[in-house]
Amino acid sequence: MSDIQPIIKKSLSLFIVFSVLLFTFSCKNKQRHKKNPVVTDFSYDEFTERLEPLIPTSDTFSKKSFRTTTADMRYAYLQNDYYPIWLSHGFKADAAAEQFLKELEEIKWDGLDPEKYNFTTLNKLKEKLGKKETNVNDAIAFDTALTRSYLAAAKDLLVGKIVPKKVDSLWFHVNDSSWNAPLQLTDIQKKYISLDEYRSTVPTYNLLRNEYKLLTTLLSDSVFMNASAALNATKYIDSDAKENITTIINKEIPWVTTEANDTISEWAQMIIAYQDYVGIKPTGKTDSTTLKYLRTRPDSLLPKIAANLERMRWMQKDFGNMYILVNVPLMQLFFRQGGADVMHMRVVVGKPVRQTPSLYAVMSNVVLNPPWGVPSTILKQDVLPGIQKSGQAYMSKKGLKAYDKNGKVVNVKNINSKNYKRFSYKQDPGDDNSLGYVKFNLPNPWDIYLHDTPHRDDFGKRERALSSGCIRLQYPQEMAIFILSQIEKKDFTKEKLDSIIETHKTQWRVLSNKIPVHIAYLTAFEDTTGKHIHFVRDVYHRDDKLIAQLAN
Repeated sequence: MSDIQPIIKKSLSLFIVFSVLLFTFSCKNKQRHKKNPVVTDFSYDEFTERLEPLIPTSDTFSKKSFRTTTADMRYAYLQNDYYPIWLSHGFKADAAAEQFLKELEEIKWDGLDPEKYNFTTLNKLKEKLGKKETNVNDAIAFDTALTRSYLAAAKDLLVGKIVPKKVDSLWFHVNDSSWNAPLQLTDIQKKYISLDEYRSTVPTYNLLRNEYKLLTTLLSDSVFMNASAALNATKYIDSDAKENITTIINKEIPWVTTEANDTISEWAQMIIAYQDYVGIKPTGKTDSTTLKYLRTRPDSLLPKIAANLERMRWMQKDFGNMYILVNVPLMQLFFRQGGADVMHMRVVVGKPVRQTPSLYAVMSNVVLNPPWGVPSTILKQDVLPGIQKSGQAYMSKKGLKAYDKNGKVVNVKNINSKNYKRFSYKQDPGDDNSLGYVKFNLPNPWDIYLHDTPHRDDFGKRERALSSGCIRLQYPQEMAIFILSQIEKKDFTKEKLDSIIETHKTQWRVLSNKIPVHIAYLTAFEDTTGKHIHFVRDVYHRDDKLIAQLAN
């Protein structure tokens, strides 16, 4: 008997451990959800039993890849063992559900329609919950509909509602954001993941969103609407019309300020500020174009803001601490570090027939005294016709030489329309080089880069869509000095740059600190203060197609 007792005790201990493990395993999901007892006549087990056959899982899922919303929903419920995601005791909408519905209503400021995510339907489904007559089908309908809407809204905020190539063949930005929303939903009762987590963190996005809200609220501003109606009813700019114009401008751009001086009147200052805001030539006069904008309802600008919010969603969610942004239609460059502009300049971009594409690349090196190799488009459209017309005279005028594959100079007389592609065409470094004295390389498949130019007069022009696609800089030497001295921490001064330029010999400076460069097409963008939005002329006429697609 004494020999058997230790065995019995050991067996009993093993049984208890096994029982505890079995209980823990069988209850792990119920512990995860920690629901209070329901007051209706069904259980969460009934919910799962009913839901699982409705959401078959035939795919192999990757937790970070983008899928259809239906596939995302399947994955979320599979990971959640088909338990409710948004319901509390009594099958009521829990705090996370209430918060999401509140945020969904405010998605309108992102230029997205809450009804596209079934906002009204979701609220009607919510009203059926938590009552004696509530049944499991009501619970499933609400929970799955909310899950679908959350996933759809989150994805649209993160990467955009429209595939860029459907509306812009020259958009090559890649949004490399990770997509974890379906998996994160399984822990939403521990921590609700706000829709803010999926919005762009680039300051431009929030400014656009605020502008959308401001212009929308003006429609319910009686003072603004009365002034707008009165201005539309008058033909002449008398004192009453000026008063109405002042009201309209102060409401649309409340940050505008004027000051008395002998050069330009405060009235003209206000008109110039408004003209800059809507993106027309700043004359300071209430000409027909300016009056047309003043008489237009503010909501007419909302589709343009929505289009640019969508473009921001197509780009990376976070640009990081240091980056360069070139806004093509604005024709300006912003070099940003730590949230501030360390450099800002005008640029020349591609002419409408040779448009600058939108892309993301990383600046890898700075070339001093760069040679210029003629790209294929310019070779076919400019150089070949020039050779055919004037031969060596054209090549000499452009400072070009043709080389064979062995690097030997080719006599222009031997070049024709059948063999011209066999040769490379280059321009030696020098004062007349098309790239000027400095080039900033951004390795990319489209051979787009930033560079200096001998055509300095172009920067004084308002319309600067004049290049063959690459971007000419107003202050290239200053930017080279800043990058090499302040970012690379090299002993590099203006005097040193000047001495290198005088040699007419090419030098390459490889950057240890790679600089992200975003070349984007944004027709609504912040002004030079970085605090307010203004509108930009759609130089390449890309807005209409995107606006129409968003409306659908």
